[in-house]
Amino acid sequence: MTKRLQVLLDASELREVQKAARRDRMTTAEWVRRALRAARRSQPLTDTGRKLDVVRQAVGHAFPASDIDQMLAEIEGGYTTGPST
Repeated sequence: MTKRLQVLLDASELREVQKAARRDRMTTAEWVRRALRAARRSQPLTDTGRKLDVVRQAVGHAFPASDIDQMLAEIEGGYTTGPST
């Protein structure tokens, strides 16, 4: 279901939007819809504080891990010898 949205622009802003729409070979309405979608996609889905809390919580866990040089050597070795059987 679509809904109508009314946006008021001053004359110079409207001319700029119309010019951009013509340049992209689309209607003004389609240009505005695409601009709004792009603006929504650029916004984070969650706030920064929540993301930092999750990272801080994850860092608090201790999982066993090999020495980084040993892990890299094993990875590189796997490229040349193939999977172990």
